[in-house]
Amino acid sequence: MIKIFLAIASIFGGLSVAGGAFASHALKAKISERALEIFETGTKYQMYHALALLLVVFLLTQEGISKTLLNNAGISFIVGIVLFSGSLYALSLSEVKWLGIITPFGGLAFLLGWFFLLLTALKWQL
Repeated sequence: MIKIFLAIASIFGGLSVAGGAFASHALKAKISERALEIFETGTKYQMYHALALLLVVFLLTQEGISKTLLNNAGISFIVGIVLFSGSLYALSLSEVKWLGIITPFGGLAFLLGWFFLLLTALKWQL
């Protein structure tokens, strides 16, 4: 999972930078100020959790640590990015309000990922 998580974190990190640049240059004049804020929130949370996924990659290389909990954290962060950031991108670009229903599920996945990291810390045998 290390290579897969590293590749996905790199893709999500790069896409977050590209999305932020796209928002500030191409979208600024085309969508409302509120829609732009929503889009930018998506890029921020995508970057934060791409970095969290990199933390998971680093921790997977350590001894005495639960690989299962870390894998669950990594998967949760990936699902969170897709659901949370993805729904915010779709909402801001389409202004279809019901897409906002998806966003909390992504937030829940983020929280679950952080919970798995907490459990990892509590069980880590140094």
